Amino acid sequence: MSEGQRYQLGTIGALSLSVVSSVSIVICNKALITTLGFTFATTLTSWHLLVTFCSLHVAIWMKLFEHKPFDPRAVMGFGILNGSSIGLLNLSLGFNSVGFYQMTKLAIIPCTVLLETLFFRKKFSRNIQIALGILLLGVGIATVTDLQLNFLGSVLSLLAIVTTCIAQIMTNTIQKKFKVSSTQLLYQSCPYQALTLFIVGPFLDGLLTNQNVFAFKYTPNVLAFIVLSCLISVSVNFSTFLVIGKTSPVTYQVLGHLKTCLVLAFGYVLLRDPFSWRNILGIFIAVVGMVVYSYYCSVESQQKFTEAASQLSQVKEMESDPLLNVEKGNGILADSVVAKAPGWNSNKDFLA
Repeated sequence: MSEGQRYQLGTIGALSLSVVSSVSIVICNKALITTLGFTFATTLTSWHLLVTFCSLHVAIWMKLFEHKPFDPRAVMGFGILNGSSIGLLNLSLGFNSVGFYQMTKLAIIPCTVLLETLFFRKKFSRNIQIALGILLLGVGIATVTDLQLNFLGSVLSLLAIVTTCIAQIMTNTIQKKFKVSSTQLLYQSCPYQALTLFIVGPFLDGLLTNQNVFAFKYTPNVLAFIVLSCLISVSVNFSTFLVIGKTSPVTYQVLGHLKTCLVLAFGYVLLRDPFSWRNILGIFIAVVGMVVYSYYCSVESQQKFTEAASQLSQVKEMESDPLLNVEKGNGILADSVVAKAPGWNSNKDFLA
């Protein structure tokens, strides 16, 4: 099996794990919130991250992966930013209608595309842009119902969009810049994310629910679902970092909308949630957009791989026959390119 095939299998595995774990935790949390009355979402997320950190610490002790320390300021800044984005998304949901909150989530994709285009000079082909447009249209039809605007809710939504986009771009950038795996980055950033949400969580939950998380009556059923939610969250957090590291923040957001469609479908089939032809049409359009996006991403990735392989073979041919390079007048240029390539790559990684 070639390296490209192994990479594709790893990416498919990461995507599958992310979808299964995310849909599972949404169903679990929905039962916890709607059936058992535990509505403290931000505090629950801090517990998720704490359990994830403890699980990864055990994995290090068992030598399942290697701890690789790097720039502590980058880790701290990333962890606090990521934790803040989660808190802001919960606040956005609390101070806006469900429809406006769904619009907030939809806006994350175009905002990410804009930021990557402006600051990282990343190019998105017209085919990719059209596929993303079809996807957003479908998810909008399926999920957006009412749009009730208010100033505070709009400001919170804007902050949630910006912090989420930056945090997800940083997830991808940090892994490449410092050459750390998704697991290593998650392990080091988890304490800062958990601490941020543990400090602000009870306050935010109290503000949104008018209840005290520490005064809640924790029955055995509630505790069982909390433990189950925390265990599933380990897989969710791990797969999130893995997917963004292997693909891109935009692809992760596309995957997130697939999860939304699956949750709607499972809610109708398993929980008998209200469903309409508008939901069915929206999900169908969204799935078409996802298929088109996946197809063009695959085509463009294959083209880049072919071009890279072709360039590598040309370089090897030039190195194997230096006399030919001299005859063509390219001997000095070829030597300079070969000599300077590692330094250029290093600078690129440093600036990423």
